[in-house]
Amino acid sequence: MIDIEQKISKKAQRNNPELKSTRGNRPEWLKVRAASGEAHQNIEKLMRVKKLHTVCEEAACPNIGECWGQHGTATFMILGDTCTRACSFCNIKTGIPTFLNQNEPFEVAEAVKQMQLKHAVITSVNRDELPDQGANIWAETIIQVRRINPQTTIEVLIPDFKGNKELLEVVFDAKPDILNHNVETVPRLYKKIRPQAIYRRSLDLLEFAKSHGLKTKSGIMVGIGETDDEVIELMRDYVQIKLDIMTIGQYLQPTVNHSPVDRYVTPLQFAEFKKIGEQLGIAHVESGPLVRSSYHAHKHI
Repeated sequence: MIDIEQKISKKAQRNNPELKSTRGNRPEWLKVRAASGEAHQNIEKLMRVKKLHTVCEEAACPNIGECWGQHGTATFMILGDTCTRACSFCNIKTGIPTFLNQNEPFEVAEAVKQMQLKHAVITSVNRDELPDQGANIWAETIIQVRRINPQTTIEVLIPDFKGNKELLEVVFDAKPDILNHNVETVPRLYKKIRPQAIYRRSLDLLEFAKSHGLKTKSGIMVGIGETDDEVIELMRDYVQIKLDIMTIGQYLQPTVNHSPVDRYVTPLQFAEFKKIGEQLGIAHVESGPLVRSSYHAHKHI
């Protein structure tokens, strides 16, 4: 068994002594087996050969062993590995991207075929520096995955495109089976956790997707400073926009350069969140310590 947070950089800790590490305090339910096995190795090799990125690796997802090893599934991350935003919870590299792979939609589609996926999940970094913020590659990726894999259902986890409805429609018109956009945390924490995002803008995006007939999904992490009451209030916001699927998982501090863990939410409380969310009117709530956006995504179709 291993801890599912990444190894903390001693150098980073020396350079940032004011930042707290939460390592060493995790309960037993937040430990998983190390990623291994032939299926896991085959997927990793395929990603490297095709020079593709997965959010499973870039975001240090705790479920990579289960998803790659047992289910043979992966979440593709398009538009490179460098994000133009700097959220304090996220382990993906931040900076100014210098490369755009125009052939990426075809490469992802071929990878989906080789992996024989029944359900493909696609996400991306933010590319705010591009005139279309990557919307056209997003749409083309959906189109090519469906063309080459007509029996595969497609779930997309998209950025907010700064609320630009024309760009959102470029993606929506490609007709993914599930449209996911995470609000990540409660409104009060946005300036700290998602300083370049706007809570209401994310809700409006999901409502706009719903108006286009798409099945909508969104998620949050807990243990980053919110209260239980704020989580329930956020659920009510989801109900107002008729969200179909919600995910709730435990936040884990990737490095000392990221926001510290505020609390470890118990499995019992996660079960209570699920119960409350579904009672309020959200059709499906996936809630648990190890839940992430695409965890058990194939079950949500």
